[in-house]
Amino acid sequence: MKPTQALHEAGQSIWLDNITRALLDEGTLGRYIAEYSVTGLTSNPTIFDKAIEGGRDYDADIADRKAAGATDEEVFFELAVADLRRAADLFAPIHDRTDGVDGWVSLEVSPLLAHDTSSTIDEARTLHRRAERDNLFIKIPGTAEGLPAIEECIYSGVPVNVTLLFSAEQYQAAAEAYLRGLERRVTDGLDPAVGSVASLFVSRWDKAVAGRVPEELRDRLGIAAARQAYRAYRELLDSPRWERLANEGARPQRLLWASTSVKDPEAPDVLYVAALAAPFTVNTMPDKTLEAFADHGKVGERLPADGGDSEEVIARFAKAGIDAGSLAGELQREGADAFVTSWKDLLDRIGARHKQLSGAG
Repeated sequence: MKPTQALHEAGQSIWLDNITRALLDEGTLGRYIAEYSVTGLTSNPTIFDKAIEGGRDYDADIADRKAAGATDEEVFFELAVADLRRAADLFAPIHDRTDGVDGWVSLEVSPLLAHDTSSTIDEARTLHRRAERDNLFIKIPGTAEGLPAIEECIYSGVPVNVTLLFSAEQYQAAAEAYLRGLERRVTDGLDPAVGSVASLFVSRWDKAVAGRVPEELRDRLGIAAARQAYRAYRELLDSPRWERLANEGARPQRLLWASTSVKDPEAPDVLYVAALAAPFTVNTMPDKTLEAFADHGKVGERLPADGGDSEEVIARFAKAGIDAGSLAGELQREGADAFVTSWKDLLDRIGARHKQLSGAG
């Protein structure tokens, strides 16, 4: 049995953190589904930026859409929606078989809207209608301004992937927004079965403190933060509040491990996959990490529902001068800023490619 299949059978969904036209055209995504138990997919502007930079697959579409008068942003969303529709169709049998639990793909709202609640709501609704796929999440950051947008989108029936979460506290805030949206639906007699995942970023913790802590704490902060979030997740699922919603037909907002590629060149390349095995969670990983785990990964012990030694580990980081609470806020702000930079780079690349194609023509 492949390690990826063993991880899937342990109850964790494996998603691919990538989307390119070549991935679809060459059958690679289909192979990952068949051979590596991949059951979903996430995307972001950086992934599309690299895809456009690295090949010519999008040139004809860029030229056609720019010739029709589309802005660079409109071009991007047309390209992204086209690719994600194809990916969503590949995952549709999984989505149907699991009754909507799995088989999802994700499309992100413009990162420029991270602090604009009303515009985020409008764009999320528009993108979801435009995609015309039931198994497509709209990614909304778990910023202070994103939280009310998440609640409103859930209430509107728009499935949401909450992104840019780093700590148990940030996860709990996202879960609260999700619950409020569902409770409003129940009050108004609407079906509360609206899908959602909450994406907690892992490896960025360890990258942020690299070289600042004792060697024995190296590459341990991200896993400790994830364990704390998993404890909060399990506590929520055991709460009377959730049980009331479940009785009305609601589905849990699954916890998703993001940023699971290893940044430390001396760490095992499957560190975060092996350490974060847990039932009814998701691990989204880039191709390289997926291939590595399929080749030589081992499913580790399941995450402890009580958080294990996470409090002790966080306390040791505090003694080393790392305030995890403050760092979580910094990481979320830096992440939002990095998404904006990637977004602008992507639009610049689309514009530059159009000029290049026009000149060549």
